[in-house]
Amino acid sequence: QVQLVESGGGLVQSGGSLRLSCAASGRSFSDYVMGWFRQAPGKEREFVASIMWRGGDTYYADSVKGRFIITHDSAKNTVYLQMNNLQPEDTAVYYCAARYTITPPGGFQYESREMYSYEFDFWGQGTQVTVSS
Repeated sequence: QVQLVESGGGLVQSGGSLRLSCAASGRSFSDYVMGWFRQAPGKEREFVASIMWRGGDTYYADSVKGRFIITHDSAKNTVYLQMNNLQPEDTAVYYCAARYTITPPGGFQYESREMYSYEFDFWGQGTQVTVSS
């Protein structure tokens, strides 16, 4: 049973930094792509960043490129999202997600691009990030 548990959210002033963690358990994630999404009140869930567990290929939404960094630690089975120069518009619940990438021909094929929430199989419970101005 896959479990994703996020932590590290909180309240920070504009310009500050936070590091989110996503502890993954239940299976080997070497053939997974891991993603971070966020959802602000009244808005749809949006893609933030993704990382291929094997190989470490990353992709970022334009809104966070140059400020956020996604990494993973295979020994700890944990994915991180380092968030720098946070702005009030970054305020949201942040979710970790996982997607298995080995599929039959014609199925899901990983590409280095923005991903959509429906493409992910497993989700964490979310962690709140609030940025004050």
